[in-house]
Parts: sequence; C-alpha cells; structure tokens
Amino acid sequence: MGRAPAVAGKSRQLLLLGGFELRWAGGPVRVQRSGQRLLALLALQGRPLERLWVAGTLWMDASEERAGASLRSALWRLPQPGGTPMVESSVTHLRLARDIDVDLHDLSARMERLEQASTAIDDRTGSSALTRDLLPDWYEDWVVLERERFRQLRLHALEALCARLTEAGRFGAAVQAGLAAVSGEPLRESAHRTLIRAHLAEGNPGEAVRQFHLYRRLLADELAVEPSAAIRGLVQPLLR
Repeated sequence: MGRAPAVAGKSRQLLLLGGFELRWAGGPVRVQRSGQRLLALLALQGRPLERLWVAGTLWMDASEERAGASLRSALWRLPQPGGTPMVESSVTHLRLARDIDVDLHDLSARMERLEQASTAIDDRTGSSALTRDLLPDWYEDWVVLERERFRQLRLHALEALCARLTEAGRFGAAVQAGLAAVSGEPLRESAHRTLIRAHLAEGNPGEAVRQFHLYRRLLADELAVEPSAAIRGLVQPLLR
C-alpha cells in the first residue's frame, strides 16, 4: 500500500502506519533496526521518557548495564537529517524531537474530530486513510498494546465517518466507510448498524436486509447468538 505524502511545511516525517519509514525533504532515510525501535517507542508514548525505562523496555532481556549501553549505541547511530538530532536528550530523559511530524498523531487527531458534529468533515480522513495498521509486522508488547488502542480509535472513526457522510447525503462514501468498519471487525454490531442505516438512507432496503442477514449468519456461525433488538429494529418492517 502506498505511503502517505509528506505534510506541507514539515521536513522530517516519521511514518508508523503500514510500516516504519523515516522521511526527510520528501525522501526516505535509512535507520538501523535499533534506531527504528527507539524512535517508534518515543513517538508512540509522545512524552519525555526516563532513560532507564526506555532501555528496559527495548532490551528487557539484558542487564541494566547492558541495556543502557545498547541505548547509548542506538542514540549514537541515529541519522541526523537536516543536521539536528532526532531525539532530545537529557541526563535522565529522552523524547522525540518536536519538529518531527508523526503520521499516527496527525491521523489520530483527525479521527477524534470526526466524532464532533460541529467540525467539518476532513476529506483527508477518508475510509482508505483509516485502513492502515500501526507497525503491522512488529510484535513487541509495547507495540501490540498501542496497535489495539489505535484499532479501536479507527473503528469508532470509521463508524462516525459513515454516519456523518450519510447525514450529508454522500452515500457512496458513507457505504465505503461502513464497509471498512465491518471489514475491520466483522463481529462488531455497531459497524453493521451504521452501514445498514446508510443503505436505508440511500433508498436501498434490499442492501440493508442483505447486510442484516450476513451479520446474523456470521453471529450464528462464530458465537451461536442472535443479533440484538437494536439492529433487528432497523430492518424489522422489511423482513417477511
């Protein structure tokens, strides 16, 4: 999948969605694996972190002395695109340089704004922008926890996007957002409800009923339960 374009006015960009990439002035910058893990951890936490905690998190199987040495080595090996350090460092703490734009932070802020009815829909936050996973090939515990947090935020954002596009009469885009939410978690009833409402608002009762039956079969096969009264109520007048 293609990477997001660099944000205007930002010369250093850290991409974590869909995989790790560091970019400077529009081009990729090579970073060793230890440096990637360090930059990702600092970006995900988004605040100053104690050196001892960073070292212990990244090199948890090493002694404190060896983990500290590995951290110092990773810091020393980091590239300095633009001639300035990637990490702000003190005797006790580390943080990602504040001039670095992180795609996860930008998209998370836009997703949170989607649930605010008073905020205009940001067309950069289409359903395609909300399908990339956070560092999908990384399996460290500190990544897995953040990936699940981001996944939940993304599913709520897709549902909110579907609902707001439906209200705006942009039914094609609304259905795409609803389908993306369903694909992200097929057993999530709120996603199916939002998609069914989009079909009904567009005047497609057959699509709404088909989606309901698909969800009911899925629940029966996976969990041996019936859909809730809330989702049945959406299509009850249409069911024979």
